[in-house]
Amino acid sequence: MSYTTIHQCATDEAFLARLRACAAQEGHPNPEYAASALLRWPVSSSSEIEEAYEYAIDNDVNWPGGNPTVITDAMILSVAQPILIASMTLPDI
Repeated sequence: MSYTTIHQCATDEAFLARLRACAAQEGHPNPEYAASALLRWPVSSSSEIEEAYEYAIDNDVNWPGGNPTVITDAMILSVAQPILIASMTLPDI
């Protein structure tokens, strides 16, 4: 795992667009905010996603953040869904 790779993934516009789409499909009321403030770093730094992104970079795969054969939607969802659910759940009073 590399901080450089995590940063590359977290600033990859195609990857960020996929995070916005994930947040929208999961029903978050503000997908732009969810992608940039809630999901960007935790999803990018998850070991499975970081390793896939790093492998793609090391093997000269074009467009790694937007390539669903490098990082699948299921990989993104498995990290993003619990974060999104927690952000949309009201606390018990």
